[in-house]
Amino acid sequence: MLDMLLTRRSCRKFEGKAVESEKKEKLLQAAQLAPTGKGTRPWEFVVIENKETLKKLGDCRNPNQPFLPDTPLAIVVLGNTQKTDTWIEDASIASIVIQLEAEKLGLGSCWVQIRLRESNQGMSSEEYVRKLLGIPDHMAVLSVIAVGYPEGLKLKPHSLDEVDHAKIHTEAY
Repeated sequence: MLDMLLTRRSCRKFEGKAVESEKKEKLLQAAQLAPTGKGTRPWEFVVIENKETLKKLGDCRNPNQPFLPDTPLAIVVLGNTQKTDTWIEDASIASIVIQLEAEKLGLGSCWVQIRLRESNQGMSSEEYVRKLLGIPDHMAVLSVIAVGYPEGLKLKPHSLDEVDHAKIHTEAY
C-alpha cells in the first residue's frame, strides 16, 4: 500500500479511451466495500460517461474544472444525510477507495470537491450537481471522482523524505 501511495498522483489529463466495464465494475465494488461508521453504508454513486453531461459537469466549480469534459468516466459520490451524521466521513472514505482502486487498475483519477464549494453558475456546487443529475434532497453531494487512462508524462512519485515526523505525537500533543 505504501508503494501505491508514493506513486499515486492526481491526474487531470486523460486519453480518449473509455474505461472498460470490468474496471468500472471493480471501482464501484471497491467503493461499496469501503468501511463506514456502524456499517450504515450511506453512500450512493452516480456514474457519468455521457459526453454532454460531462461537459456540463465541468461547470460544477468556480473556476470550472476543464478536465471533467474530457474524462471518460466520472463517479459522483453522494451521502444519505438521513441515514447517519457521519455521511461526510463515510463518503470521503469511499471516494479515496475509488482512487486507490483506480491506481491499482492502471487508471488515473482526480477528486473534485463539491461540498462547500461554489459553481460558476451562481449557485453552490452541490446545488448545481443536484439539479444537473436529478439528485434528491436527502442525498448530499460530496465529490466527483474523474477516472481514466492518464495521458502524457507521469508525475514523479512522492518520497518518504516528505514525511514530516514533527506531525506525529506520542501519548499526548
